[in-house]
Amino acid sequence: MAAPTPPSFDLEKIRNASDGSVSGMAKTAFTEVVANNPYFAAGGGLMVLGTALALARTGVVRSSSFLYRQMLVDLEIPSKDKSYLWFLEWMSQYKNRSSRHLSVETNFIQHDNGSISTKFSLVPGPGSHLLRYKGAFMLVKRERSGKMLDMTSGTPFETVTLTTLYRDRHLFSQLLVEAKSLALKAQQGKTVLYTSFGPEWRPFGQPRRKRMLGSVILDDGIAERIVTDVKDFLRSGDWYHNRGIPYRRGYLLYGPPGSGKTSFIQALAGELDYNICILNLSENNLTDDRLNHLMNNIPTRSILLLEDIDAAFNKRRQQTEDQGYTSGVTFSGLLNALDGVASAEECLTFMTTNHPERLDPALLRPGRIDYKQLISNASESQIERMFLRFYENEHELCKQFLTELRNQVDINSVSTAQLQGLFVYNKRDPMNAIKTISTLKGPSKNIV
Repeated sequence: MAAPTPPSFDLEKIRNASDGSVSGMAKTAFTEVVANNPYFAAGGGLMVLGTALALARTGVVRSSSFLYRQMLVDLEIPSKDKSYLWFLEWMSQYKNRSSRHLSVETNFIQHDNGSISTKFSLVPGPGSHLLRYKGAFMLVKRERSGKMLDMTSGTPFETVTLTTLYRDRHLFSQLLVEAKSLALKAQQGKTVLYTSFGPEWRPFGQPRRKRMLGSVILDDGIAERIVTDVKDFLRSGDWYHNRGIPYRRGYLLYGPPGSGKTSFIQALAGELDYNICILNLSENNLTDDRLNHLMNNIPTRSILLLEDIDAAFNKRRQQTEDQGYTSGVTFSGLLNALDGVASAEECLTFMTTNHPERLDPALLRPGRIDYKQLISNASESQIERMFLRFYENEHELCKQFLTELRNQVDINSVSTAQLQGLFVYNKRDPMNAIKTISTLKGPSKNIV
């Protein structure tokens, strides 16, 4: 079989067919090569053309990528970073934005009287959003990973990516500072309550308005002594470190129910501008390791509160016997978390109990509990100060109230919670408060 004859190009024909110009000759040559070339028609030319187009596409992609890197800048905020929630809250309130994808956050509160308060917040959902901040346009992309999960909550791992011109990159830090200020402003003048969720602390409900120290009336000198001791501890960090002493202090407030132990701790947190971390030792999935981890990762400027410390292990023992309940935290695990090799530094711990006689001596030793204070039922001084706080300048009626109280009730058996209940019920009628003193005869009596 004879080999195919290679194509020939008639330059004279191309010159005669053209108008003599360079562009005309190029056009005629292209027609001759493409239309009359059997190799091109057989596919070789198409391969060359496809290769050229592919190279051109690669060049365009690389050029655009280069221009992107030179002209634009990205900021990625992962969901584990504190500024993630700050930014979402800031963006939900920012007016100069365009969002087509929204997510709802519902705040549900059921009050003691049975009423329900519900608040809906619409925040930017997964997808792309556009905002204009200080004259600069920013593309915000919220992405959710379908493969990576937050093991503590089971929620997908998320990122928020902000993209803007490279010249406007300095606005990122200004935006984050503004978002932080907005978040802190919402907590200003309030106490944040934290509770454990898996291995981390999370805010519990909405921040509470700070309770003034003077609103909790304890017996003479008690509040002042505790506040003085706490403030002395907080400014003595160098003294502890220089002497090799663990920088932590434990307080035990004990006494009958309703005497104001927890209320005082809340007021103390407001006085110190601290938050409160509430740890429930009876939680069924709390283990020694998790307890130690939580106590070593308490949010800054926070008081650790362990309420009813005596009941934690008693309840567990009873539940284990009656219901097959398995305890997660051991007593030795609690002791090691309070004062062990891996125990937390710079920790301020408050414990409360109604039955101090049930506490193990190992828990009461210094290093675990350094300061013990009885918060008992109301004394006459407390009763007088509480009456005058509710009914200002009613000194004569206050004397009458004390006289009637002595005559009708064992004055040493009345708690401040009972007195407060009586005064709140008669908030504008001190005479009726005197007439209903008999309702204080027992803690279970109700005011009718």
